[in-house]
Amino acid sequence: MKILVINCGSSSLKFQLIDSETENVLGKGICERIGIDGRIVFTPGDGDKITNDTAIPDHNRAIELVIEALTNKDTGVIASLDEIGAVGHRIVHGGEKFTKSVVIDEEVIKAIEEVSDLAPLHNPANLIGIRACQKSMPGVPMVAVFDTAFHQTMPEEAYLYGIPYSLYEKYKIRRYGFHGTSHSYVSKRAAEMLGKDYSELKTIVCHLGNGASVSAVKNGKCVDTSMGLTPLEGLIMGTRSGDIDPSVVEFIMKKEGCDVAEAENILNKKSGVYGLSGDVSSDFRDLEDGYFKGDKGCIRAINTFCYRVAKYIGSYAAAMDGVDCICFTAGVGENGPLVRSIICERLGFLGVKLDKEANEVHGKDKEVSTPDSKIKVLVVPTNEELAIARDTNELCK
Repeated sequence: MKILVINCGSSSLKFQLIDSETENVLGKGICERIGIDGRIVFTPGDGDKITNDTAIPDHNRAIELVIEALTNKDTGVIASLDEIGAVGHRIVHGGEKFTKSVVIDEEVIKAIEEVSDLAPLHNPANLIGIRACQKSMPGVPMVAVFDTAFHQTMPEEAYLYGIPYSLYEKYKIRRYGFHGTSHSYVSKRAAEMLGKDYSELKTIVCHLGNGASVSAVKNGKCVDTSMGLTPLEGLIMGTRSGDIDPSVVEFIMKKEGCDVAEAENILNKKSGVYGLSGDVSSDFRDLEDGYFKGDKGCIRAINTFCYRVAKYIGSYAAAMDGVDCICFTAGVGENGPLVRSIICERLGFLGVKLDKEANEVHGKDKEVSTPDSKIKVLVVPTNEELAIARDTNELCK
């Protein structure tokens, strides 16, 4: 079965067409600047990228362009929509209702709408993508795969905040966690790489990119993760502050003379390594260049970022009463030897020993710890689209 994977953002739509039997990517691309001007970039199989600047006023038009790209007589990868057996949709927030992927029906759509206030920038866009696909491909089964689902196994002591319990009961204010599809895929892949039983492994997954999070996966279940009610909590990220004293918000408002929205904008879009570097960049490639040139802002940003990651790893080793392997994934985790080395240097107390030569790997499955390291350290490229396709196939085959 050929499965179309859709990842809708507020102004973008990523897509991949995957053969469920071979798990090969038949075609992939992105519709960008939706509602602004518009561009679609499509790569058929192993072919060259095809870029087309064209008006994309809304997500309905984006879906039309995706279909046109996939079925184009000259550069497409399928003859007609009849070849698409199912569609898998990435949904950012499933609240407490969804603990696993589900086939989409009107009841599911209503439930996603009900938790949209927990992810106001993402869930509405996800819903638009679902409706657009339903309009273009009526009768084709569709599956919702939730970023938050994998973390729903966290125990109460891990997800509750120290606020009046009545506020949790009324508004479901708690830690949910995100990047769940990635954490699930990587932790399972790590077990395969090590030849271990997934249900008997203690794994810490470091999903390090512009958005970053850490999870503790014990015996095949997530028991803690760094992101919270929103993706702002946890690690220092590209432009997000991560953990701060809640009073910082009020302090910024008073000192800067701004409202809550602007204070949140500062914490979400002007902070993180971007802010720490002195506004040099939120891109770790730029920061690494500056680091090796001796730029104080870049050194400060990278060292602070790595400290926070190492601190979470230590706390999650305590939460699981030990750890068997530590995985690095996502853009920085997969392609950042410098970041991995700085983090692991802080983990000597756990018996972590990094193989410097092996650690030079970029974007490939590889064990980068020494044979005598007490804890295995792995680089595991994430594949959220494949994980979505697998769940979709399982529910629709």
